[in-house]
Amino acid sequence: MVRIVNLNTDIPANRELHILLPADIPTGPAEIVVVVSSSADSAASTLGELADSEFFGMWRDRADIKDSFEFARDLRSQGWKRSA
Repeated sequence: MVRIVNLNTDIPANRELHILLPADIPTGPAEIVVVVSSSADSAASTLGELADSEFFGMWRDRADIKDSFEFARDLRSQGWKRSA
């Protein structure tokens, strides 16, 4: 069984977290995965910051890519086919 439980918390200075799981989570061996993402980082991003990043124009000098929109569309299409 795989179950995803999203819990939001503030990480204290000592970086210790105590987790109380819902009662319907079975007992026994389990793998716990911690994903740390800061909503402050994503909320502070602006179009200007994206334009100044290393990602903007990353295909600019590629002679083998004639149409970057079509190239990106093909990459997405290939990715969807692989994951299906």
